[in-house]
Amino acid sequence: MELPGLLLLVTGFLRSNCAAGVGQCSLEEFPCTADGVHHPSSSSCVSLSVVCDGQPDCQNGADERPEKCGGAKPKSCRSSEFSCSNGRCVPHSWRCDHYRDCEDGSDEDNCSQNECEVNNGGCSHICLDRPLGFVCDCPPGMRLLQDTHCEEVDPCLDADVCDQLCVQSSGSLTCGCEEGYQETSESGRCLSTGDATGLVFSSSAEIGWMSSSGSDQRKISDSTGAAGPLAASIANGAIYWSNPEHTGVYRLSLADGDQTPAVLFEGTRGIVGLAVDWVHELLYWTSNHTRALHVSSLNGSEQHGALITGLTQPAAVAVQPLLRLLFWADGGVSPRIECSSLDGMDRKALVTSIIRNPVSISLDIPRGLLYWADSGLHTISRIRYDGQHRKMVVESNGYLDEPFGLAVFEDRVYWSDHLTGSICSADKHNGRSLRVTQNAGTRSPAGLLIYHPLIQPTGAVLSPPEPDADTADSPWILSLIVFLCVLLAVLLLCWRRSDTAASSSLPSFGDAALKESQDPLVPSAHTHTQTDKNGACIDLSL
Repeated sequence: MELPGLLLLVTGFLRSNCAAGVGQCSLEEFPCTADGVHHPSSSSCVSLSVVCDGQPDCQNGADERPEKCGGAKPKSCRSSEFSCSNGRCVPHSWRCDHYRDCEDGSDEDNCSQNECEVNNGGCSHICLDRPLGFVCDCPPGMRLLQDTHCEEVDPCLDADVCDQLCVQSSGSLTCGCEEGYQETSESGRCLSTGDATGLVFSSSAEIGWMSSSGSDQRKISDSTGAAGPLAASIANGAIYWSNPEHTGVYRLSLADGDQTPAVLFEGTRGIVGLAVDWVHELLYWTSNHTRALHVSSLNGSEQHGALITGLTQPAAVAVQPLLRLLFWADGGVSPRIECSSLDGMDRKALVTSIIRNPVSISLDIPRGLLYWADSGLHTISRIRYDGQHRKMVVESNGYLDEPFGLAVFEDRVYWSDHLTGSICSADKHNGRSLRVTQNAGTRSPAGLLIYHPLIQPTGAVLSPPEPDADTADSPWILSLIVFLCVLLAVLLLCWRRSDTAASSSLPSFGDAALKESQDPLVPSAHTHTQTDKNGACIDLSL
């Protein structure tokens, strides 16, 4: 038998087994435990959290059957998938491959058409039509992800060996450190100088402080019911926190001897995320009660209302004021991570796939990366600020069951876990070198932040976009042109009158005497002109 025929036979056998349900889960035959957690003794059960989510996790689609989902309409297929006539989603690469992957065979219909003519075949850049289906391709300097999308090649992030600065030259990478950090003997590693690094955390019993190694711990405040989000204005020596069950935000000054928390403002319920803009002295927060992202002055005197509305299940928020960027996480039926400018404009989704329940985000400012913890997938991942170069850093390791707080500093990523009552850290590049600190004196650590001056750098702030000069200056330019034209017309009229009056007394020199025009509207041999952007001539006479 020829090789193509053999491959087709093997492919058909494997797919027929899938269609027949070999090795698949059946919700009826293998019921999940009451809490919906995957049963460890059987590979036949899926988590209830993925049932009726619009994507079949069982090979036979048992988790998306109408009788289980109450007739709910499934989600539309992704751009990288083909939608069968019956609504089932199959990979685009299965279309027109001479095998019926859709039960109704719709994936083998109209195979003579050019799939690239419809939505570019789902390709982000280049779509190449083939006799059997199509393939996506990328321009030079980019690579293909998930068969359909292209992203720029970044050797520094691909190698992922530098904590901060990275320069590629002649095929090799050179690492460096930002000001305030020093490079260690281990290439690529940067450690902060000056003040000791501290971790501030909230719990149901206290606001606490601990060293980055966990060897030194102390209590900052006895405030009860503080198991919520945290933020800090390090230059002001202030910590802010809230509790989703309370109706306000609290402020604690570490610079004062009296560490009694004060109410910053009240009247807002369900606050689940806090972030401080240390440059413009603003406080951002998300509320699952208003389902919005809000902003106020840092002293609480002025609240500017909802900045981003229409969120489903808002979670964490983070801000990079030097670049005028705002980030937030949203869970619910359409989990995602989004960003915008500080005023809420230019809203953009950064992560919409392979994400289930993002609960916290943190920025690695020296590298321009955003990290997030997903309590549904039990992972910590990161992306660049533009949404590219995604990488999973930490997988489920027994200490990512219910993550809440998240922070990134130097070469490590830190997180708190509700279930284990611990604060953990790992290498921010690859998740190795796991460190676990059990906090026996606290219950359910929640909010977490790094307290160090370098975590909130100062410097040049990205200026707002300048108005377009062509539109901003047009009224002034037009007025100037009109004025010059009127002035020129008056001078021309005066010149012609004086020329007419004197013409009788002037001798006639003939045409040869008029080699250089005396009309100021016609350039002479000693006059140069150029046209400005509005079409007006500018006299550049010497």
